Amino acid sequence: MRWLDLIQQVPDSQPHGAGNPLISRVMGDSRQVGHGDLFVAMRGQISDGHRYIPQALSQGAAALVVERDIPGDLPVPWAIVPDGRTALGLLSAARWNHPSRKMTVIGVTGTDGKTTTLTLIEALLHAAGLRTGLVSTVGARIGRRKQDTGFHVTTPDAPAVQAFLAEMVTHGTTHALLEATSHGLAQQRLAGVDFDVAVITNVAHEHLDYHGTPDAYLEAKARLFRSLARSYRKPNRPKIAVLNADDPALARLRRERADRQITYGLDRPADISATAIELSPGGTRFTVITPAEQWPAYLPLPGRFNVYNALAAIATGLGLGLPSTVMRKGLAQVRGVPGRMERIDEGQPFTAIVDFAHTPQALTQALRATRGMTEGHVIVVFGCAGLRDVQKRPLMGQIAARLADRVIVTAEDPRTESLDDIMEQIAAGLRSAGAQEGKTFWRIGDRAAAIRFATRLAGDGDLVLVTGKGHERSMCFGTTETPWSDQDALRAALRE
Repeated sequence: MRWLDLIQQVPDSQPHGAGNPLISRVMGDSRQVGHGDLFVAMRGQISDGHRYIPQALSQGAAALVVERDIPGDLPVPWAIVPDGRTALGLLSAARWNHPSRKMTVIGVTGTDGKTTTLTLIEALLHAAGLRTGLVSTVGARIGRRKQDTGFHVTTPDAPAVQAFLAEMVTHGTTHALLEATSHGLAQQRLAGVDFDVAVITNVAHEHLDYHGTPDAYLEAKARLFRSLARSYRKPNRPKIAVLNADDPALARLRRERADRQITYGLDRPADISATAIELSPGGTRFTVITPAEQWPAYLPLPGRFNVYNALAAIATGLGLGLPSTVMRKGLAQVRGVPGRMERIDEGQPFTAIVDFAHTPQALTQALRATRGMTEGHVIVVFGCAGLRDVQKRPLMGQIAARLADRVIVTAEDPRTESLDDIMEQIAAGLRSAGAQEGKTFWRIGDRAAAIRFATRLAGDGDLVLVTGKGHERSMCFGTTETPWSDQDALRAALRE
């Protein structure tokens, strides 16, 4: 695609310089720039991409997009744009000929349950015989190809998102599913994606280290819903918002325009709800109530919180016109999500589970769910990440003290923070809720040793829950990512 055709895709851009080169790729990372590429320079939290313009030019950049005037003569055409991150998304979409306009695109955001809800929606669509592609924090699935999206990835950057969408189009995908994290939305990584359905799971205490305030965090989530009114309109595809009627964010998100708003919930009036919920360690049975009918459902996932995830998926399916028979079949065929209430069985006489719960609400839900899976003790292993939301650390300690019988506090990506300081902040919450160190809670910084200690505490019929890492395959100490797997560590401890 030619430079002048591309730059016209960015509102309020100011082109400069002569020439109209053919653009190979759109890149936001100067280290990846090659011959014929367009480099978009952006101001970041840590570094300023404008510093790397000479590097991009030396590597063969054919054009530049910048956020401020560049003094002196440049050897390539360039343009000033109001926001480089938005421009990166719009230019990437145009480079791939707007792939999201050729599919129905569903975005799921929220503090907890995003990946599980995406997986459930995908199961309903598969049961209907539709071809899907999915990009989540766990990985990307396109046709038969699966690809990791990185170690501690939120939403991939805009060029990667658009490349995934273009690959989906090539594979004949009809429905694209994207996990929309608050970081990804705030950083415009989904700019240029034309959404048709926006889904919210919940909005709880998380990521205040980045967003600053709960209101700013919610506003980042609201961007997904705001994009519905601005997105390209596809023939016979209404813009649908799927909202949690039980979540305090409902009133705020209702203000965003959509052709149709569908609510789901268990406690307050909603379009989609459930009754006769029967929880068991192996799955959940409930009756789905819609405006038109009621029908029995079985979900092979435990926990009341997964009923919420299922209702969000059902509301999405209803908005897309899926019949109840198809949705019932799809739910029953779900086989779990890596790192989400994932059972680890090495023949031990107690239950062992790995879960991603890393927020106060998610930890609450996970512990309540596990309490219903055993008549024995619940033993939880968890930590809190460094350089992240500090306020949640004592809260999670209090939750663990109230809902678990034994607690082991350990490392979870301490980064450049003191692990001892992080564990003390959690321990303060434990003590304030009545837990006693050495009797009901312990601090063991080595995560593998903490998991081994938990398995040795466990007796017949007890339950060990290891939370915070879930699907992730690395742990960050200092600035170094070290390979790590809770599943592997738990299996090793159980075999010992």
